[in-house]
Formats: sequence, C-alpha cells, structure tokens
Amino acid sequence: MRLLPSLLCAIFMTGCHADPLSTRNDPRSPWWELAFTEPDYMKVWVEDTAVEDVKGDTFLRTGGGSASGGQPEDGTDSARGWHGVGSTGKAVVGADLPKRIYVRWQSIVEPQTYKVWVDIPEEARQLMLESVNQRCVKTPEQKGRYNASIYLGLAPGGVVQVWVRDSCHHPVKVARAQAEIEPLGPSQGKNQGRYAYPVSEKSKRYIEKFGIPYGSW
Repeated sequence: MRLLPSLLCAIFMTGCHADPLSTRNDPRSPWWELAFTEPDYMKVWVEDTAVEDVKGDTFLRTGGGSASGGQPEDGTDSARGWHGVGSTGKAVVGADLPKRIYVRWQSIVEPQTYKVWVDIPEEARQLMLESVNQRCVKTPEQKGRYNASIYLGLAPGGVVQVWVRDSCHHPVKVARAQAEIEPLGPSQGKNQGRYAYPVSEKSKRYIEKFGIPYGSW
C-alpha cells in the first residue's frame, strides 16, 4: 500500500510540470510568412506570387516587389552561393501550410523573366510546425518564434532555392527548383519590355570583375 501514494505523486508531478520547451503560452501569429531573397548584386523584382495550401485552396498575390540582398563592394566574389535567407516577409493570411508556391520574377542583371510552381516537401511543413511549437533547445528561457516562415531564393538562370527556419531561427534548405522563361517578358508584355529598374552601378562593377556566377546556386 505504501507504493500507491508515491505512484500518485509521480503521476501528479508529471502532469503538472510543463514542458520547458513548450510555446503554448508564447505569443504566436496564426499565419506563416513568405519572403524572398537574392544573391549579392543579383537584383530581382518579384512580379507575382500565389500559394496552394495543403487543403487545396489557392491564395493569389501573396507577395511581391524587391527581395532581400546586398551589394557589399568588399572585393570578394560574394554573389557566388548563398550567404543568408533574407528578413521578414508577408503573412499569407487564411492559408494552411503550403503545398506549392508560384512565383514570377524579373532577374534584373541578365535581364530575363522567369516563372515556376515550387513543390514544398512534407519535411518543410514539419519544420514550420516545429519552429513555432517548440522553443530553441539552446535558449529555452526565450519565447518561441512568433510565426513560421518560408524563403524563396531567386537567382539568375531561373534557379530557386527554398529554406524554412527552425525553432532556433536557423535556415534549413528544403527544396530547389528550376524555373522556365516567361515568354511574354517583364510584366507579361504590358510594359513595352521594360524591366522594373536598370542594373545598378555596383552590380555593373561586380559583373565586370567576376561575371554572373551561374551554377553556384
């Protein structure tokens, strides 16, 4: 009989002690964010986007405009490869987790216009869920992420890289896609073939020295 009080006490303590990594009481957005990034100097302009979620619903015009990138002019071949995944994006209000994402964008430095539907793997969706449902194991005293996020890296040649951030804010690569050329050109032929803006002087200097590093993305 002596074991019964001890067992009941153990059960009670297990049920009442909250998981130190739980984000149940942390502030959280109901929506995930979509953001865009670009290699250094390789400026892009996002014309249009759409999202199809796991329920089969489609959400149009889920983001656009400029992408996150840099022009450090530090003398290095910094456009080669990826060195970051950008900053805050735009919430995809009303959408469940993404099944696939559409993006059409202008690659200013080439210049060329691309379009593609990018399939989002189950691994990415699981990481998105975990990122807001668990605090970072390295900093359990800090509140969890406010929202899940997904980043599309857009590069010359129509290359698309996809990342999500984990609970410790680290980017995790989850997919890669190859876009096709938009036959109608920039703005789908509605702007007399003009691109959103000219190639910057910094980009020109970089390309004159290093070229466009196709194949590095």
